[in-house]
Amino acid sequence: MQHLNQTSRPKAGECPHVVIIGAGFGGLACAQALGGTGIPVTVIDRRNYHLFVPLLYQVATAALSPADIAQPIRKILSRHPDIRVVLGEVTGVDTERRLVRLNPDGPRRDGDIRYDRLVIATGSSYSYFGHDEWAAVAPGIKTIEDAQHIRARLLGCFERAELSTDPEEQAMLMTVVIVGGGPTGVELAGAVAELTRYALARDFRRIDPRSARILLVEAGPRLLGTFPEHLSRYAQHALGWLGVTVMTGQAVENIEAGGVTIGGRFIPAGTMVWGAGVAASPAGRWLGVETDRAGRIRVDADLSVPGLDGVFALGDTALGAADDGKPLPGLAQVAKQQGQHLGTALAANILRGKPMPPFRFKNRGNTAIVGRSAAVFDFGTRQLKGWLAWILWAVVHVYLLVGFEKRLLVSMQWLWRYLTYERGARLIIGDGPAVSVQQNDGVPLVQSGLPAQPADGDVLADRYRRHPRSPDE
Repeated sequence: MQHLNQTSRPKAGECPHVVIIGAGFGGLACAQALGGTGIPVTVIDRRNYHLFVPLLYQVATAALSPADIAQPIRKILSRHPDIRVVLGEVTGVDTERRLVRLNPDGPRRDGDIRYDRLVIATGSSYSYFGHDEWAAVAPGIKTIEDAQHIRARLLGCFERAELSTDPEEQAMLMTVVIVGGGPTGVELAGAVAELTRYALARDFRRIDPRSARILLVEAGPRLLGTFPEHLSRYAQHALGWLGVTVMTGQAVENIEAGGVTIGGRFIPAGTMVWGAGVAASPAGRWLGVETDRAGRIRVDADLSVPGLDGVFALGDTALGAADDGKPLPGLAQVAKQQGQHLGTALAANILRGKPMPPFRFKNRGNTAIVGRSAAVFDFGTRQLKGWLAWILWAVVHVYLLVGFEKRLLVSMQWLWRYLTYERGARLIIGDGPAVSVQQNDGVPLVQSGLPAQPADGDVLADRYRRHPRSPDE
């Protein structure tokens, strides 16, 4: 579907203003493709940094620090004088007046932003399938704050287990439940297992972190459902070797402070993480357009939004189709390719009157790491597993990082970790769960100076007492 203002040349002395909402993989790639063309571009994001989301789980498991995978947006785009960066929270879009509405209480207070072309690349968040209350006790992992919270909770539970004198309470605190058997869940489960069995093994005196119980729960019949079946089997076997208990074909019925209910059985747990489903940003509501059940905006082949003049969507925000008619996967490579394509196409359209060409996705392969020297890589026509897939996984992720400094820094961190099994980012920043465990001197743990969430400890302890561990667990 072509739009009148997309196929006409700009008038003399005028150049349409392109506004990009979101500086993730897609939005940033689009901005960079427009850089140097002389077209005025404004990039809006509620954070001042670009985040490499695929490695967030390594922040949550103390392998990397937040600064290793985040780069200031202004620094990335500093060599493009025609690109302006605005720190602000978008609250809506007026498509009639071509205005992007910003939160007046945010950093920008001088009004809305007018656009001639609008690119929406606002990404996604986790969906709890109608149980949003679960988010408080089983956070997803989409932001740095999420990763730091999970790390604080995970490490905090081991600190509290060290001070407990009750073996069953220790077992509860050292149980980790990860919901969702996609790449995020698999990678997180493997990373937690390696953290407990290697990095933490010598750190404690009264507990053995190697005895931690790690459960990976998947409602579907197998892990990594988008990968070939033999790679799923390999991933499950590799996780089993690390000591992870994989539960497939079982849906979570309830999550509360202190544990999860699966198949009618309550499993006490100190740390729970959600990675089972995603939902798009509220961009569909801003535009008042058709979306799928996950909130993704339906787009035409050229990434334009049907019925709206000069509006485009890409990445996890958009529901586009591949050449075979199947929906495009929510992968970083898809968003990045879409951003590069759209930025180049917009420049050609605005400056030379070229029509907007359709987007064609070139599949570079799909990959997931399970653990040390164990990964899977699906190229479509060929698959790899084991050490070689692990090397390729590392190369791909280092390449996708923004900036030489980050690539070098992460590569050195990984090399050091491979040689020493150490994880240097074992910092408890923010709140971990407070559990009312008594120290030897009779002082409650919540008064010992360790970070705590008010009232959360009593809830955890109460859930543990009401749902004791069954003999077969």
